[in-house]
Order: sequence, then C-alpha cells, then structure tokens
Amino acid sequence: MDLAVLFTGGKDSTYSMFLASKENSIKCLLNVVSDSVDSYMFHTVGSNLVELQAKALEIPLIRTYTKAVKEEELEDLKFLMMKAKQDYGVDGVCTGAIESRYQSDRVRRIAEQLDLKVINPLWHIDVAKYMRDLVHDGFKAMIISVSADGLSKELLGRIIDGPLLEELDRLSRKYRFNLAFEGGEAETAVVDAPIFKSRISVDEYTVKSDGSKSFMLIKEAHLVAK
Repeated sequence: MDLAVLFTGGKDSTYSMFLASKENSIKCLLNVVSDSVDSYMFHTVGSNLVELQAKALEIPLIRTYTKAVKEEELEDLKFLMMKAKQDYGVDGVCTGAIESRYQSDRVRRIAEQLDLKVINPLWHIDVAKYMRDLVHDGFKAMIISVSADGLSKELLGRIIDGPLLEELDRLSRKYRFNLAFEGGEAETAVVDAPIFKSRISVDEYTVKSDGSKSFMLIKEAHLVAK
C-alpha cells in the first residue's frame, strides 16, 4: 500500500513506520501540532523537531495546528488525512498505537469515512520485546518529557540504550508504569534510526516543569550527515 504515517517524531510512530516500510511505500508524514502539552490525541512535546526529522527521513511532511479541545482535534486530523489522500494518493494510514483504544478507534473512524485502511504495526505488541528491538535495531530515542513516579527530570536528554532500558525496566516494575510509556509516563523524540538519511544533533535546550510533568524545550538542533 501507499501509506501516510501519523507521525509525532516519537519512538512509537517512527518504529511503526520502520516496520510498515518493509512491505509498503511511505508517501508522507502527518503531524498535528496542539497548543497544549496535555492533548487528548497528540504527542506535543518536541513538536519543533518534527520538520527536522522529516528532512532526516527525506519524506514530505503535512502539518496542521489545533486547539486542545477534546474531539474537536479530530477534525484537524481528518483534514490532514484527506489532504494526504488527495495530494499523495495514499491507500491507508499507519499509526504507532500500542494499547490506546481512544486513539485507535478515532483514527479508524476517520479512515473509514475517507475509505482509507489503517495499520497498527505495534498493536498489542509485547512491550518488553518491542523496547529491546528498538534498541537493537539502532533507534536513538531521546527522553524529552517525564511525568510519572520513578522518572526524574535527570532522565531528560538521555538516549534509551541497553543500560538505560534495564534501569527503566526496573523502575517500571517498582513504580508500576508502562515500560513503553503508553500511559504518557514519558515522551521521546527519535534523533537517529536506520531509516534516517541524516541524524539529528540537539544543541541547546532548557527544562521546564509544569505540575507533575517536566519536559525539554529544544531551542537549537541541526542535521548531521551519516
């Protein structure tokens, strides 16, 4: 199939695209920028890296902006999916959903209205295996927000590698959070992957805390040839 990818720049949507690209053609990336870090539907921290990630992937990016109003966000997503179908002739959309029925059901409903198929390569995947595969396959996922007991702001800016994954696994068992952060316990931004033509260097950032959430505000980043 020719696919559009619902792309946040985080590990799940990027790894889903990697899996989907083995049997499908990725035509474009779809990204919704919300004005709230607590959007019901969309990963928002690190959204200023998405354009750079699209350049690193060398895949066209279609973006739109939305107010963080529950359900109304979906009209903006529908606009993007419709545009992907019109401009790139896509047959379906790929998502990074793992367990979120809220997100999956709403994407599928819009896709049905537009006569598009939906594929979820990570749906109900074994989370521990997925995280090991992520590291093994060469994905460099940087932690850019934390909002769960056991996850300190000192983790911000760190790349999930073997040793850090072991630490996160231990913490997830102790504090009972999802190892893949499916409940929003943390967010990531992929700065390199096998499907990237260039890698991303984050040059400058600040850390902001908003209630129980701490996150990176990335000020400067650039592409580096591989």
